[in-house]
Amino acid sequence: MVDTHSSLLKLWKDRCTVYTKKEVVSQINKRTTFTDEVFLSNVPCKLSFESLSTTNQADNAATIVQKAKLFLSPDVAIPPGSKISVNRNGLVIDYEQSGEPGIFNNHQEIPLDIFKGWA
Repeated sequence: MVDTHSSLLKLWKDRCTVYTKKEVVSQINKRTTFTDEVFLSNVPCKLSFESLSTTNQADNAATIVQKAKLFLSPDVAIPPGSKISVNRNGLVIDYEQSGEPGIFNNHQEIPLDIFKGWA
């Protein structure tokens, strides 16, 4: 019997790192700041594009829209609001999760948007 999950992992050549915001309080002035904290690192994945850089006309200004989807193992849990950096052939692109993941038997699909900054 073929192990579908292991077969998929062999096809996924991309790697992703998931970041969350960590609250840091300065001991000197008690000021709270936020830093990126690695939540998961070097996770096998597959980045797929539904549309490549289309232009959306809104309020007389053109905006670039790119719809992407990330394929991951179903046992990987990514917290909502995370930043996801995908490494494909040495090029790193930052994304944010734009919707709930679709969970299937052998994989999950996470809709992504280009990362614009922490909320």
